[in-house]
Amino acid sequence: MSTQLAYLQGLWNEALRYAEPRWLPSLVVLLLAGVIYIVAGWILRRVEKRLAALTETELDDEFLRSLRKVVRLTVVAWAVSQLLDEWVQPLAAVIDGVRQLNDVQPQDWVWGIWTVLVFFPISRFVGHLMATFEQKVMSRTDTALDETALPMVNRFVRFLVIAVGVLLALPQVGISIAPLLGGAGVMGLALSFAAKDTLSNLIAGVLLIMDRPFKVGDRIELWNAPRETGTWGDVIEIGLRATKIRNPDNLVVVVPNNEIMRRDIINYTMSGDDIRLRIPFSCAYEADIERAKVLLKQVAREVKGVKLDPAPIVIVRGFGPSEVNLQLRVWIVEARSRRRIADEITERAMVAFAEAGVEIPYPKRELYIKGGGAEGLLPSGG
Repeated sequence: MSTQLAYLQGLWNEALRYAEPRWLPSLVVLLLAGVIYIVAGWILRRVEKRLAALTETELDDEFLRSLRKVVRLTVVAWAVSQLLDEWVQPLAAVIDGVRQLNDVQPQDWVWGIWTVLVFFPISRFVGHLMATFEQKVMSRTDTALDETALPMVNRFVRFLVIAVGVLLALPQVGISIAPLLGGAGVMGLALSFAAKDTLSNLIAGVLLIMDRPFKVGDRIELWNAPRETGTWGDVIEIGLRATKIRNPDNLVVVVPNNEIMRRDIINYTMSGDDIRLRIPFSCAYEADIERAKVLLKQVAREVKGVKLDPAPIVIVRGFGPSEVNLQLRVWIVEARSRRRIADEITERAMVAFAEAGVEIPYPKRELYIKGGGAEGLLPSGG
């Protein structure tokens, strides 16, 4: 028992002997770090308040907030590094197995972690800077860099800033990034083959956002609409993988972006609200064609939403087996009303034709019977 007590007493004496020359410098480091931490934070807060009163933008405020975080992280990292140098470094020199591989010291880990943490407020400031730019762009122009593309670029850039911080920190802790980059390249190549369709849709989504053949709210034509449903719809979401379109039956059709980029895109609202409608009609050969043209123009002028300038016109498109093909061309003030206007004009034209006696053609055959005896119709020898 006395031997164990003597052993413990010896360890305690060794610990006191080891700590005796180090506790005062450590206390000085902690006091100095605490003073710098408090004073620097107080000064930066005062400067932030003064700038907030002098400027309307929040960029300078965000910059000072990020700078305050960087300063505080630096003070803490410096204090921890000095304490490790004072207490752990001598042990690492005498105790086997404490020294890290490639001569990486504990202080190197501290500054490696500091490098990563510092890039978080930097990333926040960069994101705030880009958000301010987004607001100015979206308020002054209507380009491809709209509310869909810019937030995506913002998130990507913030992630890229943090990734740069991680890459800078790895060499500090003795990790070489060259093998990691080589492995990432091989893995990226394998993933590109495995996810070829997904990557194709992602690239097409980026092109859709930048090229912008349509935007959210536009009315476009659908190619593979369900049977007995509307063949057009309104764009409700443009994603990186697919685009969502709501058709007039309130069905949401999800179309892969890669398929959209391979087809002709018919946008009814991109060029403006007013578009021209071409509505086909037919009249019998015996009907008064000029009268039919007048009726169609008159009916078109009475429908709400039809523009009177340019005035509606009717042309003869061709001749069928039993009809003359006409086409009514009208300009309308709202592209989204084209279905309603076409339906209303067609219904009113049918009533007007009936009242005016303009015959609407239908398939018919005329049978001619020649006169003569019935003997010629009997079989021979009958």
